[in-house]
Amino acid sequence: MAITAVIFDAFGTTLRIGTPIHPYRRLLREGAKHGRRPSPGDLHKLMTIDAGLREAADILGIQVTPSRMAEMESDLHREIESIDVFPDARDAIALLHEHGLATAVCSNLAAPYGPAVKKLLPDLNAYSFSYELGVTKPDPAIYRAVCHDLGVVPGHLFGGAAQVAMIGDSPRCDRDGPRATGIKGFHLDRSGTGTIRDLLQFADLVVKQFTKELGL
Repeated sequence: MAITAVIFDAFGTTLRIGTPIHPYRRLLREGAKHGRRPSPGDLHKLMTIDAGLREAADILGIQVTPSRMAEMESDLHREIESIDVFPDARDAIALLHEHGLATAVCSNLAAPYGPAVKKLLPDLNAYSFSYELGVTKPDPAIYRAVCHDLGVVPGHLFGGAAQVAMIGDSPRCDRDGPRATGIKGFHLDRSGTGTIRDLLQFADLVVKQFTKELGL
């Protein structure tokens, strides 16, 4: 069974932040500064609520002065404005579309980043974000949701090879998690030491397998 769809991770894979400011980490530090004890579940909560920075502060019970909140919201805006697309991501997506493969992005994100991802990657067939679904990778539900939107079913459910592949910079979330759900998961290592070093290399491998399966 040929691969008919490819899922990409967002940050570190298809997108990069030019000016990383980490406003959500600053929000948590602001809470700690005023006596709020950080929780191991804070980051998970921030990525599974459909809310902005101000609303997130209220949900987490973090008291922030209006001037400090305005400063952090400005930082968030600057960080989002600095996001751009890796050149090899554009080329890889174009190659896959040229050969008729569907594409999607699946990412753990805080809500304000979602519109930027869609704006910068407007030609994808599906988008699966943790803040919209209420679950984060590697929860199987997030992979099943993006597969549903793509109209594919992970291959092991049919006892055959996977119909869908996924790639990203996290072995846990983009390789192992997908594989446990029946998706062909791959690790992207942009340091140049891994098997897959860039997305165009990956897309070329997928296309070659795809065309071989079709006997082209």
